[in-house]
Amino acid sequence: MTDGIKHIDERDCHHIQCVVELVGQRWTGAVLLAAARGARRFTEYRTMVVGISDRLLTQRLKELEAGDLIERTVIPTTPVQIRYELTPVGHELVTALGPVMDFAVRHVPRAVSEGPSNNHRT
Repeated sequence: MTDGIKHIDERDCHHIQCVVELVGQRWTGAVLLAAARGARRFTEYRTMVVGISDRLLTQRLKELEAGDLIERTVIPTTPVQIRYELTPVGHELVTALGPVMDFAVRHVPRAVSEGPSNNHRT
């Protein structure tokens, strides 16, 4: 440290890159936002995240669960119910992403955010 300035080392860079790559995956941010807005069941996520396929939603939920961002709870009823909810870490990430979402709304032109690559189901 020099004059109170903390230098960024390779480890810091790696941590930042991991988070950016996670939330930068197609549909991950939307799934997190749906969870923050109250989605709990698979069908609620699918309804809120317009255009996502069932296969990709399942994959993203599993990845977010593996990253301790979403908790999956199985309710032993007939039929079995499965609920997904943000963990405290997931809430923290969504809160941290708030300014990024605000920035995107103000500065990313609609033509870029709704371009041809976003018009097909994946």
